[in-house]
Amino acid sequence: MPTWLVWLTAPLVAYAIWKVGTATLRSLAHQAPGVLDDAPAPREPEDVEDLDVVLVCSECGTELRVSKLGELQIPRHCGEKMQVERRTTGA
Repeated sequence: MPTWLVWLTAPLVAYAIWKVGTATLRSLAHQAPGVLDDAPAPREPEDVEDLDVVLVCSECGTELRVSKLGELQIPRHCGEKMQVERRTTGA
């Protein structure tokens, strides 16, 4: 490759790399419009101690009693999702 061609193309390639880099950094720095605008407000935790809801691990039998309920996300224990059981009170 002739030396004059290398000297001619090097600044063009450097400029292209600089433009792609700055565009990438700008896209990471700015929040996309509407991403957080429509997000619902977080709910206050609800007291559900009277409902007797228990999460049970089907692998080892570990039980978690639910007393307050916010966003419902069933936890994992032993790598598996826990099962939701509603038990009746002995009253």
